[in-house]
Amino acid sequence: MDLRRPLGLVASLGLIVTMSTSMTSAHAVPPATVADQPVVSGSSFFTSFEPGQPQPGYTDAVETGPDGKPRTEGVRGPTPTGIGGSEMDKVTKVTANGENTGGGEIATNAADGDKFTKWLVFEPTGWLVYETSAPVVIRKYALTSANDADGRDPQNWTVSGSNDGAAWTTLDTQTGQSFENRFQTKEYSFSNETAYKFFKLDVTLNHGEDIVQLADWYLSNGAPLPPPGPVAESQLDSGPTSAYNARARVGFTGVKSFRYAGHQDSTGRGYTWNKISDVDLKVGKDTRLSYKIFPEHVEGDLSYPSTYAALDLAFDDGTYLSDLKAKDNHGFTLSPRGQGDSKALYTNQWNNVEADLGAVAAGKTIKRILVGYDKPSGPADFRGWLDDIRIAAAINPDRAAQKTAAKHPSDLALTTRGTNATGGFSRGNNFPATAVPHGFNFWTPVTNAGSTSWLYDYAKGNNEDNKPTMQALSISHEPSPWMGDRQTFQVMPSTADTPTADRKARAWSFSHDNEVARPYYYGVTFDNGNAAEIAPTDHAAMLRFSFPAGKASLVFDNVNNSGGLSLDPATGVVTGFTDIKSGLSTGAGRLFVYGVVDQKVLASGKLANGGGADVGGYFMFDAKTTQVQLRIATSLIGTAQARKNLELELPAGSKFNKVKDAAQAQWDKKLSTIEVEGATADQLTTLYSNLYRLFLYPNNGSENTGTASKPVITYASPTSPKVGADTPTTTGSKIVAGQTYVNNGFWDTYRTVWPAYSLFSQDDAAALVNGFVQQYKDGGWISRWSSPGYANLMVGTSSDVAFADAYLKGIKGIDVQAAYDAAVKNASVVPPSQNVGRKGMDLSTFNGYTANTTGEGFSWSMDGYINDFGIANMSKALYDKAKKNDPRKQEYLDNYKYFLNRARNYVNLFDPTVGFFQGKGPDGVWGNSPSTFDPQDWGHDYTETNAWNMAFSAPQDGAGLAAIYGGRDGLAKKLDEFFSTPEDALHTGGYGGTIHEMLEARDVRMGQYGHSNQPSHHITYMYDVAGQPWKTQEKVREVLSRLYTGSEIGQGYPGDEDNGEMSSWYLFSSLGFYPLQVGSPTYAIGSPLFTKATVRLAGGKKLVISAPKNSSKNIYVKSVRVNGKAWTSTALPHDLIANGGKVEFEMTDQPTKWGTGRNDAPPSITKPGEDPMTWHDSTSDTGAVIGAGGADVSALIDNDSKTQVTLTGAQPTVTVALPQGRPVGMYTLTSGTTGTAPSAWTLEGSNDGTTWSTVDRRTGETFAWASYTRSFSIASPKAYTQYRLVLTPAAGADGVTLAEVELLGTLKGVETGTHPSDKRVAETKPSPTPSQSIDRNWG
Repeated sequence: MDLRRPLGLVASLGLIVTMSTSMTSAHAVPPATVADQPVVSGSSFFTSFEPGQPQPGYTDAVETGPDGKPRTEGVRGPTPTGIGGSEMDKVTKVTANGENTGGGEIATNAADGDKFTKWLVFEPTGWLVYETSAPVVIRKYALTSANDADGRDPQNWTVSGSNDGAAWTTLDTQTGQSFENRFQTKEYSFSNETAYKFFKLDVTLNHGEDIVQLADWYLSNGAPLPPPGPVAESQLDSGPTSAYNARARVGFTGVKSFRYAGHQDSTGRGYTWNKISDVDLKVGKDTRLSYKIFPEHVEGDLSYPSTYAALDLAFDDGTYLSDLKAKDNHGFTLSPRGQGDSKALYTNQWNNVEADLGAVAAGKTIKRILVGYDKPSGPADFRGWLDDIRIAAAINPDRAAQKTAAKHPSDLALTTRGTNATGGFSRGNNFPATAVPHGFNFWTPVTNAGSTSWLYDYAKGNNEDNKPTMQALSISHEPSPWMGDRQTFQVMPSTADTPTADRKARAWSFSHDNEVARPYYYGVTFDNGNAAEIAPTDHAAMLRFSFPAGKASLVFDNVNNSGGLSLDPATGVVTGFTDIKSGLSTGAGRLFVYGVVDQKVLASGKLANGGGADVGGYFMFDAKTTQVQLRIATSLIGTAQARKNLELELPAGSKFNKVKDAAQAQWDKKLSTIEVEGATADQLTTLYSNLYRLFLYPNNGSENTGTASKPVITYASPTSPKVGADTPTTTGSKIVAGQTYVNNGFWDTYRTVWPAYSLFSQDDAAALVNGFVQQYKDGGWISRWSSPGYANLMVGTSSDVAFADAYLKGIKGIDVQAAYDAAVKNASVVPPSQNVGRKGMDLSTFNGYTANTTGEGFSWSMDGYINDFGIANMSKALYDKAKKNDPRKQEYLDNYKYFLNRARNYVNLFDPTVGFFQGKGPDGVWGNSPSTFDPQDWGHDYTETNAWNMAFSAPQDGAGLAAIYGGRDGLAKKLDEFFSTPEDALHTGGYGGTIHEMLEARDVRMGQYGHSNQPSHHITYMYDVAGQPWKTQEKVREVLSRLYTGSEIGQGYPGDEDNGEMSSWYLFSSLGFYPLQVGSPTYAIGSPLFTKATVRLAGGKKLVISAPKNSSKNIYVKSVRVNGKAWTSTALPHDLIANGGKVEFEMTDQPTKWGTGRNDAPPSITKPGEDPMTWHDSTSDTGAVIGAGGADVSALIDNDSKTQVTLTGAQPTVTVALPQGRPVGMYTLTSGTTGTAPSAWTLEGSNDGTTWSTVDRRTGETFAWASYTRSFSIASPKAYTQYRLVLTPAAGADGVTLAEVELLGTLKGVETGTHPSDKRVAETKPSPTPSQSIDRNWG
């Protein structure tokens, strides 16, 4: 097996390796080399292998055990692969004719040895130039194709050498080249004996697109590969080149690390313990061990062999740490085998491992530091790196964290959590936002001031010394890097003699060790000794800059030149405006800023060498000034309002520490919503950081245009058209009275975030709901993705079910009628544009599914059914509460029956032949034939997932879903297969290349289950539906224990965090229950994480969840009591806990039969044991005929609301003749895009065409919108062969216009349907969309 992300190459291999960044040999030095290093003695030790720190005392040296025998068996040195002779370690600079900076597809990616990154230039030709540290002779090179779009691949090129970068000598020319596969590497050799310092790859022709891209270009001196060594490698190195989210060829800290690598050639156990250093260290009761480890991914080996490694210690008594049953900071056994078995270590990423040495080894003396590898089966290749080895006394972090949680839980929330991530692999994809809960602004450090996506690189963008560098402190409104930032404004301290806005020149390096990143405060001390701090309010913030040596200046700038800046040195006032916005910042208006410094300005001026001359400038202060404070506020209304916001929130005389304390008090109140016992420090950090993310979003979009005592809340609308032109001081946006909220993608958040507000934030939930309902009242629709307005992306109008869920859970104060109308409009009206409503509604309403001619139509369908479920239940609740004289009471009943039926329409998309759900065309033909269908293929009709992960996407009807799989046992069997079928990230399907979600799902290592993304999140709880809740319990606890790790090094999540969604899954699951069925006031029970948790609810009430015997082994539920009563159901009604109460879990270490009874499953639409059925439209029967006195009215039953019919007369009549008698329990009428719908009608039925009986009569009806499908239920349906509608025009209208008529009532279930030919599949399936993970994957 070949190791992943190589430095050297083999011709036409997709993945190959060399074993070192500085040598091609896997065994470049004699084994067991002992370096002359001093032995560190005492009680503490630290090294990151940098100069001046302890260095390894050994190279490729196997440990000798107490028995005198080498501690190795079945392992040898790694097999050298690649082209040999790599000279890539000498490449010091990479330049190109262009690059995609905003997308991270930059020139240096071509030299990073990472096939999953690429260089891209928006030109049909392109060139790269490598500069080396010294002249080298190159005789070979290789190119690796990028992840997608073969039309961008090089076809013709020239490779040249130069010693001055000007005069070039041609070394090789290629024409007509092609790459048959993505990530394919091809090698090219030529004769050359001249050393050059510069090398140029000049691509003169690609394969047809207007873009050139390349994953890697490697240079080699042509040396052959040596044979493998007899023992595993263990030696000093630079660092990995395969890091998703870190700089290549560096350690975690600094530029050095220690590499281990080898080949396990035995089929059984293989192991080796290799020596790193001799030491003489006393272990005390408080001694702790920590280290960083980077296991490299081995392509094609899903046993993750490189993770079967750990740092080990040899003690003076002949024992080893790995023998002492030590546990790491996540509770996993700290031994090579234990770490591998835990599946807790991520590959191609640095992992932090800590352990309490004193607990197992107090009194012992450490004599040697080792690295061990121990895997129970082979063969396997492995490689990894160690760094930052620390052995020292330290306070117990668990006890310290528990004390902090009791007083200031906000001090346990890390805003850098989730920032050690990129578009290539997400561990959150957050940025360190400092704000108040749901605040108007975010304030953040910025390491890439030219970006509106990834603002803060934890490590990937580090400088040559592997240190992060800050380019600005910035205002931000970014909901996600995929959505992009908007309305930014940047400030950076400077001590330059002449201030500059040049981003590289003004940047200051820092260490994360000198950074305090909390929700209420951000502070950093730079390597140069200066410091910057932020304390936020809602619309403003106070920034404090410290300059111990004086020479203080502040530089103002922005991402680009879209804005304006005014500086008044006499008053110290800075004002300006910003129009910065990403392409997905739909509706974003102009932001205005008003700030004032507290020190006298001695000089100021404009700066053009940053974002541009319109946005750049500086204030310079007296050279003796050592501290400057800037009070700054923002407004979307105008400069005057920004000044008012400053006066309201940060008046003159405001003290920084008081502002910080006030912000902390707000966060402490929010985060103390949940208190737990039995938690480790890491678990507490995870808990409170997750609560921070939950309450960070959505964001206030309104401002107080009145006074503090008499506030007048208004906002500049992001959802209505502008009413005027923006000026430098005022907005042209429509000013609307009311409270609005922004920054929410409902596809991401409906599953967990909105249910979390309904339980954990009952006092605020209504305001949050109403803040988005305000969008409907203002602009006519609720955003699918509010960023801040109507962004056209993602599937589903999931505010429908989210807000219905809140209402059904008893949240008081919701604008119920507006929320309901907005949902009904989403579900019933063809929208005027792609930016709002549901796509494909002109056909899907009548077909019962969204066809695959609509992008991701299958996912639109499945999310639509869930949203319809929420609308149905809300309709029923409104009907039950409505008084008899309520004019909408019948409408509520009609809608309940109609939308509940639509919630069962998932049966239309289950293909029993393949045993999975799949999409259909508008003609009802399946998208794939049985021979072309692969449930592991990603994309096409599935949003960010595949058919496996959509196989359980009907939580609204678990019993019905079970029935189509053959009952509860059939569903359990399907789930078992799901969790045992590995995700390999190779089934690229409709994406045409590996997107980040595929890699993240693979590295979840739970079969097809991709906890890294939303479509999977409910699936662990579906075992409750299947009658095997013990499997829910063990799966949930596995996720909780190992997929939220790494918070302390900027990780913490297994994928995109997405505005609190990934966090809220943890919050619910750690308490022992989960909102499996959003849109219904119930939860599914799992397995609680803590021994006790207290949830502080509204009105001072408390919900207490206790599990006194809970532990990492006792994960199974033996019994449950709810408010003192024995509870056997896996469903937990919201009303039993929402007003306080007690849930008691008895836990055990073995699966039990608790919750397995036939009636113990969560509720469903379908009665358990019955097949799910949905109403069929009888007008679609073969032989059905429609008429209207000789007029052609066939458009009324063509299942397409784009067509319509207008009938004139006092009582136009439409008749439908059916081939057989059909009962009609529901019918629908759809208004036209133009014309007037009827105001009254009578539906009549007949079996002879002569005698007609009234089936239903309606009067005084209105259609609120064009292209609106309304439903009408029939109380006592009977079978008739003919139906007729006798229509009455609305007052003043000379006729009626309708687009569709449906007669619903005949039930149907799963049907075999029609499969296409393989030829049709090939002809109709759209071409893969390149780079969809970057260009459109916002979830």
